[in-house]
Amino acid sequence: MKYKQDEAFEILEQTPKTLKSFLGHLSDTWLYCKEEGNNTWSPYDIVGHLIHGEKTDWVPRVKIILSNSENKTFEPFDRFAQFEDSKGKSIKDLLNEFEVLRQENLHFLRHLNLSNTQLQLNGLHPELGEVYLSELLACWVTHDLGHIAQISRVMAKQYKNEVGPWTAYISILNK
Repeated sequence: MKYKQDEAFEILEQTPKTLKSFLGHLSDTWLYCKEEGNNTWSPYDIVGHLIHGEKTDWVPRVKIILSNSENKTFEPFDRFAQFEDSKGKSIKDLLNEFEVLRQENLHFLRHLNLSNTQLQLNGLHPELGEVYLSELLACWVTHDLGHIAQISRVMAKQYKNEVGPWTAYISILNK
């Protein structure tokens, strides 16, 4: 599937609503579970990570690509900033912050009215090298979907030992 902004917006607009509906009224047992090991993320951690991306990744990189600057190098992304940034915040605080930031970022992006030519402009990722704007925006969509799947997987594993022999049939428990 080729990147199309209208179709990308379908996912990007729904992610905050999906997470708010899914996580907004759960107990701490679900929100802070780390069933995949010590150095893994809970649903709470993942929402914090998404917030950090809204602040420092997607739109700042779009701005770099569209700028007139000769230097199109992105700042490295801190994949672990949420552990400090989320301290003292409730899941409701995080979900509300994510929703507001996402609305602002999509408003900005929508008003750019990007052309096909602009989508082929590039920036320089510090690890991946040259990337196109269309790739960055497609990555934003898949990043959301990946973390929604991750949240579901981590939560499902809470009951991995409880489903008995059905574990063999529940693929999310075997990933």
